Amino acid sequence: MSELSMHSLHSTLRERIVEHVFVGEALRTLWRRGVTDVEVLRSEFDAHGYDLVMARGQIVRHIQFKTGVRQKPAPVSVGRALADKPSGCVIWISVSLGLDLGPFWWFGAVPGGPLPDLSSFASPKRIGRRETGERPLRVNHSKVPASKFRRVETISEVLELLFGDLPSGAPPAVLDEDTGTPE
Repeated sequence: MSELSMHSLHSTLRERIVEHVFVGEALRTLWRRGVTDVEVLRSEFDAHGYDLVMARGQIVRHIQFKTGVRQKPAPVSVGRALADKPSGCVIWISVSLGLDLGPFWWFGAVPGGPLPDLSSFASPKRIGRRETGERPLRVNHSKVPASKFRRVETISEVLELLFGDLPSGAPPAVLDEDTGTPE
């Protein structure tokens, strides 16, 4: 089986791996910057337009992930329910055949701001066909053109888009297990 066919045959597994790697890299990057007050919540299923919630202080981000092996997204189907969340966003992640992440593509607003308006975008067609061969519209989704996404090179830049300015400091000091003082 070729690497490319693995991506299509096991797309759900690939998406889960990418999500886990993203969360791990995001938390490690935040840790290295001295940020430890971030919450991560996973959605059990994608019925409300998002895959993951990340929160820091008053900023709560509902994130819809999209992935692909291309260097930039084609038009992206975005669940309209994401617009009902206080600070929804879409992160399209380019992945290599070996599942290395980046670049990233961003569709969202400033921290605390709503998802950009989706009402001017058409509904995409469903992937699957009915018995008649027809592909009905996904009326609860909008087809967002790739031109509406902003290219982002690093996970640090993605985190700044999610939460705003972050400290550039070192991680918290390692404490001596016996005394509780910094080593």
